[in-house]
Amino acid sequence: MTGQGPNRMPKSSGLIPPQDSHALRSAAEAAAAVRAGKLTSEALVSACLDRIAQREEEVRAWAWIDPDQALAQARDRDRETPRSWLHGIPVGIKDVIDTCDMPTGYGSPIYEGHRPVTDAACVAQIRELGGVILGKTVSTEFATRHPNKTRNPHRLDRTPGGSSSGSGAAVADFMVPLALGTQTSSSVIRPAAYCGVVGYKPSFGLINRAGLKFLAESLDTIGILSRTVTDAGMLASLLSGLPAGPTTFTAGKPPRIGLCRTPWWSEASPPVQQSLMQCAERFRAAGASVTEIEFPAEFAELNAVQIRLSSYEFFRALTHERTRHPEQISDSLTRRIAAGGQVGRSEYEAAVAFTRRCQAWMADAMSGYELLMAPSAPDEAPDISGTGEPTFGLMWTLLQMPCMTLPCGYGPARLPLGVQLAAASGNDLGLYRDAVWAERVLASR
Repeated sequence: MTGQGPNRMPKSSGLIPPQDSHALRSAAEAAAAVRAGKLTSEALVSACLDRIAQREEEVRAWAWIDPDQALAQARDRDRETPRSWLHGIPVGIKDVIDTCDMPTGYGSPIYEGHRPVTDAACVAQIRELGGVILGKTVSTEFATRHPNKTRNPHRLDRTPGGSSSGSGAAVADFMVPLALGTQTSSSVIRPAAYCGVVGYKPSFGLINRAGLKFLAESLDTIGILSRTVTDAGMLASLLSGLPAGPTTFTAGKPPRIGLCRTPWWSEASPPVQQSLMQCAERFRAAGASVTEIEFPAEFAELNAVQIRLSSYEFFRALTHERTRHPEQISDSLTRRIAAGGQVGRSEYEAAVAFTRRCQAWMADAMSGYELLMAPSAPDEAPDISGTGEPTFGLMWTLLQMPCMTLPCGYGPARLPLGVQLAAASGNDLGLYRDAVWAERVLASR
């Protein structure tokens, strides 16, 4: 079934859309209806809560949710003049991002019941803009790779990916139209691909990170999971101040695209390889220039460098937890932290210098392309014993380039596949425009 449009669902899929039309709306559709007086925030939030009540026992996407509190926020929004595009729209918040009125557990038993004193900056902005904080979505342990309770809504025996597990699953299962995630390795892109939704990792630092539980301060990026490119881009634009408007999300002329197999092409399954090449052909047929891009040989070291650099930063960021509560840290994260303790400062500085050289090369290379296209993940979602491999996200996170994954079909197990699109660092507005174009191509038959 590889090559189906992103809005097509195989008949054998375990994900059955809700009957309530409000829950099916994209954020942009809901926002337009709210502004027109045809939809209330209370009705929209109620539809989301009904879906959660129906499916949460199976999908387990939420770390914390209080229906009464969510509805109270919605009713307050309905009594106000709309403050922004986001007014009255519910948003899920990954449970490594602080909320002053909801527990924030960072995916760890160490912080069970923890109540931050303040909201993270992005959460406070969402409230200021009139958004409804629906609840906290499940994160893996400190946003690393140790799995939590969430299941893939397409197949409950498969992982939703990590570390933004709950955000990906909740958006895919129509529990909420928008959710915040974070990415250090591939923690927005991979769950979006596995769950069949749009995942957007902005350029590094685009969305303010105050109030995020840091893991790797030079890599951690707040991103967005949604069901459309427009929804993700509009929320990011509101939070960052990017000058986006309706014309930003109107597809322009077909872009110049670099087909990027990456140095890890052999680690992509045959269905993923086939899907990427089919996407390239569809883009060509729609008028895009698609040519292969060759990287310098040293780019093959980028994933190892990302792991070395991030491990060095993990070790320091989690000093309190590893020294005060080591028995409550998973074995897998304990090993990762220990490895970070073995990375010396000179190795770390060499990793930073190597990264800067590769960033400079990429900045020059991107003058010939609007987009690069690459796999989003090595395969369909694996079983729930893990969260999948971050292979195809590490490089782009290290290079600080904005990326989106778009659903592009289904693999042999009838699970979603994604195609990852990357733009030059800082060119998030260009990514929105060209990703809208790609989204339309992939949605057409």
